[in-house]
Amino acid sequence: MRVRAAALALILTACPVLAVQPDEVLPDAAMEARAREISQQLRCPVCQGENIDESNAPISRDLRLYVRERLLEGDSNDQVIDAVADRFGEFVLFNPRPDGANMILWLAAPLMALVALLTAAGFLRARNRPAPEVEALDPDERRRLAEIMRDP
Repeated sequence: MRVRAAALALILTACPVLAVQPDEVLPDAAMEARAREISQQLRCPVCQGENIDESNAPISRDLRLYVRERLLEGDSNDQVIDAVADRFGEFVLFNPRPDGANMILWLAAPLMALVALLTAAGFLRARNRPAPEVEALDPDERRRLAEIMRDP
């Protein structure tokens, strides 16, 4: 029972493993915190689902070093992100910039949600409409219906 409790405690307290190597860490804690913040916004070009802070790919290490190099040169966070995006393309940004062709990406989801809401509202409105009144059959229609029903 104690082993299970200890295992559960370890699982619950586990924190994400970061791929940053000790030789990459900047001596200034504030600068390192900025580097980590930026690294979490950049996608690994190889792994694609991980940020460069978590990826063990060699290209991610190069990107982490490049980010720290730019910070040491005095760039702001936005300047570093712009420099990385200019050098490696906008694919490395987890949040693409809302300009140019990316506006399609930014506007597609809200527009599709609006279309879905309007479609759902139209469907519900049509479903709740009262049925039209049905007129009684005239004598010719009754005779024709009786013939149809008798034929096998």
